[in-house]
Amino acid sequence: MTTLGRVADSTGNWVDTLAPSWSRPYLRLARLDRPIGSWLLLMPCWWSAGLAAIAAGAPWPNPWHVALFFIGAFAMRGAGCTWNDLVDRDLDAKVERTRSRPIPSGQVTPLQAFVFLLSQALVGLAVLLQFNFFTIFTGIASLATVAVYPFLKRFTYWPQVGLGLAFSWGALMGWPAVFGRLDAPAFVLYAGAIFWVIAYDTLYAHQDREDDALIGIRSTAILFGENTRPIVAAFYAASVVLIGAAGVLAGAGIGFAAGLIGFAIHLAWQVRQIDIADPALCLRLFKSNRDAGLILFAGMILDAWLRHAA
Repeated sequence: MTTLGRVADSTGNWVDTLAPSWSRPYLRLARLDRPIGSWLLLMPCWWSAGLAAIAAGAPWPNPWHVALFFIGAFAMRGAGCTWNDLVDRDLDAKVERTRSRPIPSGQVTPLQAFVFLLSQALVGLAVLLQFNFFTIFTGIASLATVAVYPFLKRFTYWPQVGLGLAFSWGALMGWPAVFGRLDAPAFVLYAGAIFWVIAYDTLYAHQDREDDALIGIRSTAILFGENTRPIVAAFYAASVVLIGAAGVLAGAGIGFAAGLIGFAIHLAWQVRQIDIADPALCLRLFKSNRDAGLILFAGMILDAWLRHAA
């Protein structure tokens, strides 16, 4: 049984124990009690910055850009989740895992949530304005994917593609922040990140598969069913190949290759562990993708340093 005011799938975290009581519903709306989504949104941003550093011959990714992407990812993921909760408030009330979220449980009114959404978006805008014009324009263009995503589950079994388009957008941000334009490596990296997102979000969706089917919500978890393991494996493999191709196009070397191999090994470990009948395991595997992403980014940093030192 969930303690009043807490969210069913996130209890005992710092929001529950340390944050002032008045702030807790808003922190939950922004998912700051569950920051894994912000990390997963951040990874393609950092990958793109890392790939740009390799191509530019820099010793490491621009630290200012790395910091800005960190702040922006947390702000915009919070804004995106608040928008998602506003759109889905009636559906969330019908699902065991989500009915205790701030809006369906009555902790926050839709108007309060909308005002909070705008405040987070303003933080994201302030971050975006620190970049060059081309990067600003590219960031603004991402809002279309964010706006559409919450509606997809009502019409298609592939809402994870919409999430992939939105959550991978950072792959198109780090490169123009350095070069002021988009080139082939960034687009190929974006494609690889999309396959990665589709795969890990399929694992996440298996937590709600039965409830979703009952109320008419569609997902790749329902579509793939018992074939989830081989299909997720195929999507992860496509991600590794495409990200590797992006590295080749950017002129990456042994450090990048080491990071990519570590990334691939981590994804293979996930595939081996998949058990769609175990929602807790699916959630752990989903969360482990932050570590996979950091392994790849570490390889990019190493590659940039090695190439600059040579």
